[in-house]
Amino acid sequence: MNNTVRSKLLDKPYLIWVLLFIIAPLIMVLYYALTDKSGAFSIGSLTQIPEYFSTILLSILYGLAATVICLLLGYPFAYFLSKHTQRTQRTIVLLVMLPMWMNFLIRTYSLMTILGDTGVLNSMFSALHIGKWHMINTPGAVILGMVYNFLPYMILPIYSVLSKMDNSLLEAAQDLGSNKAHTFRRIVLPLSLPGTLSGITMVFVPCVSTFYITQKLGGGQIVLIGDVIESQFQSANNYNLGAALSFVLMILIFICLGVMNHFDDGNEGGVVI
Repeated sequence: MNNTVRSKLLDKPYLIWVLLFIIAPLIMVLYYALTDKSGAFSIGSLTQIPEYFSTILLSILYGLAATVICLLLGYPFAYFLSKHTQRTQRTIVLLVMLPMWMNFLIRTYSLMTILGDTGVLNSMFSALHIGKWHMINTPGAVILGMVYNFLPYMILPIYSVLSKMDNSLLEAAQDLGSNKAHTFRRIVLPLSLPGTLSGITMVFVPCVSTFYITQKLGGGQIVLIGDVIESQFQSANNYNLGAALSFVLMILIFICLGVMNHFDDGNEGGVVI
């Protein structure tokens, strides 16, 4: 058996996986979006989409806010982490990944316990005679939940690129007279761009489509597009409208990925579709 035949046989399981769990679901979403409850062709669900433009815009704004915060927190953390010894890096990366090993729902419930009116923080504030703060069921709590749950997805891609950076480039820049700020701006930032784009994508996409965080930390007062889609499938039993909104959300996500890929230079750690 030659290498060509062997490689084709090895590709088949992945092709089957893509067909069953990626292509087939997309076709089903498109089918429900373009039909009515009787299964006949209809664009009625698509015509209802403009009613949810404000919700889609709100979802984008929340996603952007959480992504920017994750970037401001994650990039410096990943940069200074890459400067430590290998042993320290492994330990800290383990700590960063540790919350990801816990169930997503448990992590969100833990924030409810911390931010509640009778939660950990308010109990501590009361003990210090600072007074209670209403933090739960607010936009800040929702954004905090997004940042808490998705921050590791920003840190790890950036750290992966920075840790593999050739230090001789930095040394050469310093030998040629560049100070640390100039070296960081002209060398470190451009070389870390692929990891940064990956982190932005991996945070923004789930933030835009999330629904459980808003339900638990927003108390149902903040409705994003993920909540609308979930309600159409779960309570309203309107698969057609839910699929139409899901299709719009997929298009939005593909546009975001396309924009990220446009600015990606194709180096390791970049965004790949």
